Amino acid sequence: MASFLSDLFSRLVGKGSSQDGEGPSAEPVLYKDYRIRPAPYSAKGQFQTAGIIEKDFPDGVREHRFVRAETHASRDDAMTFSITKAKQIIDEQGDRIFPDKPAATS
Repeated sequence: MASFLSDLFSRLVGKGSSQDGEGPSAEPVLYKDYRIRPAPYSAKGQFQTAGIIEKDFPDGVREHRFVRAETHASRDDAMTFSITKAKQIIDEQGDRIFPDKPAATS
């Protein structure tokens, strides 16, 4: 279980390897005042719905990372659904998804 959580965390912070069949990162999708970065990852022969929602604020960029239970047979299907899910999150929750502090920049 610890290995699974460590692997999941590594993927969410962008440390997944290209050997996982994930391919290159997708270009961000602009939706309202947000940037959506779909980030599905390989899990048990499927691709997990996941992504990052970003928004610029006067004090810096804030981000919200999400992973959902849905899996898909192809990376492209997971990318498309991750964008759809991010739009739903934005429509339902708006800026409430962000932490109080801006995301750290590297």
